[in-house]
Amino acid sequence: MTTLTEARPPVTEEKAPRRVALRPGAWVVWGAVVFFLLILVGIVGAVVVNSFGKKWFGGWLPKGWTTHWYGATWKEFDLGSVLTVTLEVAIAVVVVSVIVGVPAAYALARRNFPGKRVLMVAFLLPILIPPITYGVPLATVLYKFHLAGKLSGVILANLVPAVPFVILVMTPFIEQIDPKIEAAARMCGAKTWVIFTRILGPLLIPGMLAAAILVLVRTVGMFELTFLTAGADSQTLVVALYYSVSAAGIRAQQEIDAMAVIYTLSMLVLLVVALRFVNPTQLVTQIKERD
Repeated sequence: MTTLTEARPPVTEEKAPRRVALRPGAWVVWGAVVFFLLILVGIVGAVVVNSFGKKWFGGWLPKGWTTHWYGATWKEFDLGSVLTVTLEVAIAVVVVSVIVGVPAAYALARRNFPGKRVLMVAFLLPILIPPITYGVPLATVLYKFHLAGKLSGVILANLVPAVPFVILVMTPFIEQIDPKIEAAARMCGAKTWVIFTRILGPLLIPGMLAAAILVLVRTVGMFELTFLTAGADSQTLVVALYYSVSAAGIRAQQEIDAMAVIYTLSMLVLLVVALRFVNPTQLVTQIKERD
């Protein structure tokens, strides 16, 4: 026979919520991050506020607000044609770099040959070294063949770092695809073109999309190569922004800030699209099954 005390359920003590104690080093890191973000927000905020202000000589806010500077900037710098050129250059660079880079990455991923590592290092050089170091001789060659100053010259110059970037992104991606898939398709009678379009193509789409979006963002923000090879009718937005600051003449500071806001918004749109389709922590998708 059970007693009354034995029938009672055991009393459990409520656990107090755990408090996360940060180490002094963590406080320093978080403090530095917050300080950096405050400075960034202050700089960007000052440019945005000034682009809408009539006069801002002192105080926390301008004396009045207006959107006149955006219309004046659009007309004075012909931003419609500048944005069109920027999109043409970016899309052309993305398409050509993917068409050239993906087969090259496939050859590097599937074949072993003498000098392969040296070739990989050569592909790394246009990405690691500053563009100005090879931009000057590259622009000299393009001017010699009457390509610089035109849209084709700007596209060729931007392809120099774009194609190696696609190769370096796609090579480890292709290496993770099991070669037995291709071998099985060949045993079933599939031709090379069918293997690339119907079998490897769907598997390569995530990597190609990641490489294309990253090249798009890089090309729109590339200043050095575009500045050295662009002409009056082939300037991208970042080069036009530089000329708005350094060109001769007197213009309101608000116009330059308005143009900077337009450039920043265009880059933010590209980054949002990139983050929508590409996870920065998983640029290379794990396809190969693990035993």
